[in-house]
Amino acid sequence: MPTFWLSDGQKVGVAFCTGGFSFLIFGLILFFDRALLAMGNILFLIGITLLLGPARTFAFFARKNKWRGSAAFWAGIVLILVRWTLVGFVVECYGIFVLFGEFFKTIAGFAYNIPVVGPYLAKVLQVAGDKAGANDRAHKDLPV
Repeated sequence: MPTFWLSDGQKVGVAFCTGGFSFLIFGLILFFDRALLAMGNILFLIGITLLLGPARTFAFFARKNKWRGSAAFWAGIVLILVRWTLVGFVVECYGIFVLFGEFFKTIAGFAYNIPVVGPYLAKVLQVAGDKAGANDRAHKDLPV
């Protein structure tokens, strides 16, 4: 049996992240259902912690240049838990955009190879990555 680069704990983390993303999507489909959004957030955070490890997860959220995104992400989760689901989701989306925005440039490299719409999609992702604060050395300080 071939070995993969993910450990068993990291595979469980990927499953939790996938489940969290699924719950978030179902929460959106059901018009911002508070219980599903809260469950999605909890599963996503557990999955990220299992995937990266506690120290690297803390380092990811505690980066100085991403404090605004971390604060918005956590504030969005708290707002969802106190039943301000629409406002909380919008605030959380802003936090996710700031925290994970530098990955848009990486995704743009892959999107460029998609037939017909690839170059246009890659350009949009490049611009989104620039707006999120990504630059040439942004990936150097990532904990992963």
